[in-house]
Amino acid sequence: MKNKLYSLLFILLISSIGNAQDLTSFHNKLDIFLGKYVKSGKVDYNTIKDDRSELDQLVSLSQEIRVESSHAIDFQAFWINAYNLHVIKGLVDNYPISSPLDKPGFFDKTKYAIAGENITLNDIENKMLRAKFNDARFHFVLVCGAVGCPPLISQAYLPSTLNAQLEQQTKLAINNDKFIRPGKKVAVSQIFEWYKADFEKDGKTIDFINKYRKEPFTPKTKIKYYTYNWKINKK
Repeated sequence: MKNKLYSLLFILLISSIGNAQDLTSFHNKLDIFLGKYVKSGKVDYNTIKDDRSELDQLVSLSQEIRVESSHAIDFQAFWINAYNLHVIKGLVDNYPISSPLDKPGFFDKTKYAIAGENITLNDIENKMLRAKFNDARFHFVLVCGAVGCPPLISQAYLPSTLNAQLEQQTKLAINNDKFIRPGKKVAVSQIFEWYKADFEKDGKTIDFINKYRKEPFTPKTKIKYYTYNWKINKK
């Protein structure tokens, strides 16, 4: 009985080490990939389309990974990266394309094999991340492939730096006067309208904005939503 128990524990240990190695390899390779093809939030889809080998390798790696939501930081970093990677894959698969919306079902119908799941982009955002974790900062790191999104960074989100990266990207977006447009009424992205419940868990939308704003607006400031720009974020 003891031998069987030890064998089981050994198998679980080896499996755990293997998964950790796969996750590290995925993040490292994605970091190199994004550094190569993403500049100032713009993606070089043309070059990726011409040689898909690195993209396809990353997609293949993402299929093999297994990560549990109980390992929250690993889980969040992986699924944020998987979302951004598969947005790029979806656009490259249909390139040339002017907008992700030009492909019907881009977000809610097209399914990808990722980490043992057969899943859409919307499912990653809503089921894997928003439903499991109470963190509105996800909206500043999940990049839908459009100009209206907060920009895609040229590095992977890593478990060891995830919280700092979430903070940084949220602050950058909210202090960007092209994203949060000051005026008599502050004009904000439709992201704040579509996911209003996420931003108003602890107050009004303006309270969330002021939490990260270097020059806060008055608490009574009114907001309005400007039209989302769905044009592809190509280099």
